[in-house]
Parts: sequence; C-alpha cells; structure tokens
Amino acid sequence: MRKFKLLAIAFVFGTASLFASNDVPSEKPKKEIRTQIVELLTTPEFEIKNEINTMISFTFNSEGEIVVLSVDSVNPDILNYVRENLNRKRIQNPGERDKIFTMSLKVKRA
Repeated sequence: MRKFKLLAIAFVFGTASLFASNDVPSEKPKKEIRTQIVELLTTPEFEIKNEINTMISFTFNSEGEIVVLSVDSVNPDILNYVRENLNRKRIQNPGERDKIFTMSLKVKRA
C-alpha cells in the first residue's frame, strides 16, 4: 500500500509539471514577413570576415512594429545591426500581436 501511494504521488507530480510549463511555441515567419524583414536589413557597415549565422526572435506590438526579443549572437556588431535595423520598424503586413517568431539570419561579406 505504501508503494502504491508513493507511485500515485509521483504520477501526480509528473503530470502536473507537464501542464505547468508555460512555454509559448515560436513560429517561423510567413514568407511575406520574412521578405519584408530582409529588405530592412541592408548591407552592414561593419567588416565581416566570415559568414555569420544567427537566429532572431521577434514579435509585433499593438502598433504593428517589430520588437526584437533576442539575437543569438555574441558579436556586438551583429546585435547592434539587427536592433538598429529592425527594432520599432513597421512592415506592411505584420504578424499576430504577441506571437513569437524566430528567423534565421545569414550575414555574408559583400
């Protein structure tokens, strides 16, 4: 009987932790959103030695402006480049408000 109670408690805690996670899944941006964002990201003004791949997480606020949440890069030039060219910019057809989008970004030498 004691083992049964222990098993029942473990089962309750295990299933409760599954429902307790508040992880919002991120979506890939639609092709039209991605195209408009790529147009905003013009040629960088800093020197690029190698091709840089990074992931950008962003959402849209109530005014339809892009809000950059995170940039997966340790290079300060890339961080500033993305923030200056994307943050608070408007596009024609923004995505849903407060939905998190992730997009890969590849910065090449010109």
